[in-house]
Amino acid sequence: MRERVKEFLDYLRLNRNASPHTVEAYESDLSQFAGFLAARMDTAARLLTPEDVDRAAIRGFLAELHRQGQARASVARKLSALRAFMRFLRTEGLIERDPAALTVAPKTEHRLPVHLSIDEMARLLETPDLATPLGRRDRAILELFYASGLRLSELVALDLDDVNLHGRMVRVMGKGRKERLVPFNHSAESALRVWLRDRAVIRHQPSGRSGARGEEPLFVNSRGPRLSGRSVQRLVARYVTQASTRFGVSPHALRHSFATHLLERGADLRAIQELLGHVQLSTTQRYTHVNAAQLLDVYRRAHPRARQP
Repeated sequence: MRERVKEFLDYLRLNRNASPHTVEAYESDLSQFAGFLAARMDTAARLLTPEDVDRAAIRGFLAELHRQGQARASVARKLSALRAFMRFLRTEGLIERDPAALTVAPKTEHRLPVHLSIDEMARLLETPDLATPLGRRDRAILELFYASGLRLSELVALDLDDVNLHGRMVRVMGKGRKERLVPFNHSAESALRVWLRDRAVIRHQPSGRSGARGEEPLFVNSRGPRLSGRSVQRLVARYVTQASTRFGVSPHALRHSFATHLLERGADLRAIQELLGHVQLSTTQRYTHVNAAQLLDVYRRAHPRARQP
């Protein structure tokens, strides 16, 4: 089945124009399922075939994920990967029936993601050690996250020519391979200029590795290749822990903070939608909540009869 998974991932890249982040997530989910199925059948994963996948195996996999305490959204995503893979196999004539077709996905919880206050963000941005090259890199990462509201996958995919420092604009390839331009502020520009000097030294050091041929990633690790999303997740969590009492805050919280703080200061919801790269306005509304006190304040200031006793 490994060969079929490889064919499916190639199909996603070439025919569906899926982003590297999406392909990586599907590969991880299908690998996890293959490991479960191999253990269930007491065989090696390399010996599995598409015919070994049935509805009972898929249900057992979902039950195991629930037993492990995985979030509903994670379980739903893994089922989505399995469904897409099974549809591909059936379209290619490799299976007769789709065992995932009638499997019900768990209802996802619509919890609002965490966002940091303005004071917390200010402390967070001051946390990296500016006496070290990687500290200066991390400062640039945090500044750009908060200044532009990028997704994690968008930030780590940035190349040098995606950033216009003079115009303070960054070109982003978002979900669905849709390109957009997002502005950033003077603080982010300054941090990026400092980091680019360090980056040049790291990329040209004798022991450095350049990564993929022709790549010029904006953010690199200490050896030269592109910084991974997992590394950025870890550094954000570490700095948030140092700057506040919160734990487990992800890079997405910085994106949510960006949108929430813009909305609190009167930014138009449609403009925020464009900056975030959301296709549907309803997605922006879910990400940029306004608390009850803010709503009451807006009502009192805006309604013509709200001030009457």
